[in-house]
Amino acid sequence: MTCKDCEKSIDSHQYQTSLESLGIHLCDRHARLIKKVILDNNTPIEAIHLFYALKEAGAHPMLEWWDGKRSVDIAISRVKLNIEIDKDYNMITHEQAISDLEDAMHSFKNGFTTIRIPHLAIKYYLEETVQNILGIISGLKANIKAI
Repeated sequence: MTCKDCEKSIDSHQYQTSLESLGIHLCDRHARLIKKVILDNNTPIEAIHLFYALKEAGAHPMLEWWDGKRSVDIAISRVKLNIEIDKDYNMITHEQAISDLEDAMHSFKNGFTTIRIPHLAIKYYLEETVQNILGIISGLKANIKAI
């Protein structure tokens, strides 16, 4: 058993503790760091799962990246992609929809593409979500090379 972040060997207690609290296996150090990120930024647990799945797929994600105006759940800076996880996808108000649109506009003006992913897509369809994001990354890379 190894830590998903640093790949150091972890014992069964560390493995079980992090799996129960975070849903992924991390060493004590990385479990503490991720819990601090969650507390400081109100990061959804699905963002943590997606972050590590994208990292495992070789996408080089950054967790809670500051875009100049706000903290983005996950960013892939090489292709200027911001990923936001919608926790309350079924309870969106018109004020929130406008706010989300303004945030996307701010990111777009700075050259970033923002996608919003419902937390349920990550919870139940993590592999498919990762494959779709990798496809988006591939498309953005092609557009960057074309410019």
